[in-house]
Amino acid sequence: MSKFFSALSDGWWMFYATFWALVLGFTISGAIQAFGSRASVAKQLGSHKPSAVAKASFFGAISSSCSYAASSAAKSLFNKGADFTTAMVFMFASTNLVIELGLVLWVLLSWQFALAEFIGGAIMIVLLTLLLPRFAPQPQIEQNLSMDSASAVRSSTWHDAAGFTIGDIKMIRYELVIGFLIAGLADRLVPLSWWHALFLQGHGFLATLENAFIAPIIACISFVCSVGNIPLGAGLWSAGISFGGTISFIFADLLSLPLILIYKKYYGVKLTYRLVAVFWFTMSVAGLLTEAIFKALGILPAHPTRMLMATMDSFGNNRTTWLNAIACLVAIGLIALYITRDKSDNSPFAIDPICGMQVNKADAIHTFEREGKTYYFCAPGCLESYANNPTLT
Repeated sequence: MSKFFSALSDGWWMFYATFWALVLGFTISGAIQAFGSRASVAKQLGSHKPSAVAKASFFGAISSSCSYAASSAAKSLFNKGADFTTAMVFMFASTNLVIELGLVLWVLLSWQFALAEFIGGAIMIVLLTLLLPRFAPQPQIEQNLSMDSASAVRSSTWHDAAGFTIGDIKMIRYELVIGFLIAGLADRLVPLSWWHALFLQGHGFLATLENAFIAPIIACISFVCSVGNIPLGAGLWSAGISFGGTISFIFADLLSLPLILIYKKYYGVKLTYRLVAVFWFTMSVAGLLTEAIFKALGILPAHPTRMLMATMDSFGNNRTTWLNAIACLVAIGLIALYITRDKSDNSPFAIDPICGMQVNKADAIHTFEREGKTYYFCAPGCLESYANNPTLT
């Protein structure tokens, strides 16, 4: 029991160390989602030429979201006319090239990991652009969604931005909790010998290669995606997995099993198999190449001499405490804006009744009518949960 409580303590201090970064990242993300237009973005992503891929990467990076929402956003862009490969690039960028991810990586690991996010992310995008058109060709567009004229006229407000911020946090709250908890448990309860048996060490390039290709499998079965997989990645790094393997694991947030099932619903079984194969290869190779680049530049970080949890900050007169205090004030302001937002039927935004995420009605591809009222959902899983439960209103 003492180890279990120590694991809970470790998970808490990891959360404490990253709280300010999470609040800052999600606040910026919420503002960008509120004041941006997915429909206008889709018009610029009609091909997978370099210019369109560059735009998809940029738009994805500035419109960060959790992995589930990113998959839905990519499908929405595709339905609105975006090229399939470019829509997938957008999905990768919106989960792997984002502010909150870089901040948490810097805080929990090091600046090298934060830099690797962008270098490895760029490598993944290049590989996706080259491989997807050949191995996962453009599927048939099932439907075309049009912009709601009312939502196009109304300008977004900071209340709407707060809605996206709070909604995104509510959407991944379980992933965050599970991620920190699993990281703490892995640190205290899983023997180092187990990790060493799973991930080769001391075998040169063979170990690096094995680590990079095994890591996405661990990400798949861990069920932890988005920012929530970073604490577990930090635990793996502390346990001795290679730098490239850790990067591959962090990039593999889009390969968690629930997301694979979502791809199956969106694109069918055959295309999903191909997508998973391309994603797995891309994530692993990106980790390998990123480690090679860092090694060539002489900036490859050394493994910590102590387990990561021992280095976490605590309460006191330190930078983390002050940043968290400021983040608390920002969070209070966001909550106040969220509570006082427009909740009328005329609002261009709706709240997913299952996960609590804010959904733009004009972009929504998952809707359900019950007793004459339309409900909007961020992903098919939420839609199914609602449709299968007649007691929900």
